[in-house]
Amino acid sequence: MSLIVFPAIDLKGGQVVRLAEGDMDRATVYGDNPAHQAALFAEAGAGFLHVVDLDGAFAGKAVNAGAVKGILDVFPGHVQLGGGIRDRAAVEGWFDLGVSRVVIGTAALKNPEFVKQAARDFPGGIVVAVDARDGFVATEGWAEKSDMPVVDMARRFEDAGVAALLFTDVGRDGLLKGCNVQATVDLARATDIPVIASGGVAGISDIRILSLHVEDGIEGVITGRALYDGRLDLKAALAVAAAAT
Repeated sequence: MSLIVFPAIDLKGGQVVRLAEGDMDRATVYGDNPAHQAALFAEAGAGFLHVVDLDGAFAGKAVNAGAVKGILDVFPGHVQLGGGIRDRAAVEGWFDLGVSRVVIGTAALKNPEFVKQAARDFPGGIVVAVDARDGFVATEGWAEKSDMPVVDMARRFEDAGVAALLFTDVGRDGLLKGCNVQATVDLARATDIPVIASGGVAGISDIRILSLHVEDGIEGVITGRALYDGRLDLKAALAVAAAAT
């Protein structure tokens, strides 16, 4: 298995943005055509995309469905999507639209049985977001911090059949501080579920380091701001990731 690189497209008001530490008031706009951005990532060789409906994460329901459909229309690979997916209808709606995997965060903490049932009904289609602030799970679009330790949250789903855990260090997200590799690897070693790293990727070195831990259970890495700011070349990142074993 090689490391999967997921270029990120975060949607706010139909625009492509990146937030700093998950703060909607600290958004940088990178474009007003999400479909065009998805096409550029595809041209660079990406086979996977990570898309987030940021407005949906705070509203608890889909808000940027039109923009997501535009992405799906042009991107030939797999689209993984999160943001406000908190009930069965939302899961089914996104799969019907053509999304390959859905990411569930808040509902995974507050309604784990719903997530477990979805994982059984949609094999390989459910990713659980384990978003961390100081080692504890953050919810509601990262606006709230729970009293649930990250590892306990992850282990809750070990036998549920979820496809992966998406681990984000919220304190690093969008800040280009470097991915929290140690915490990500620790989580991967503590559970049998593959882990996707997210938050803070600053450049090619993060990709190289994470690629060394594929056997520890690191499935992939999500990167956004580093790509948009030109600090990370997607083709180079894909080449490094493909060499991982």
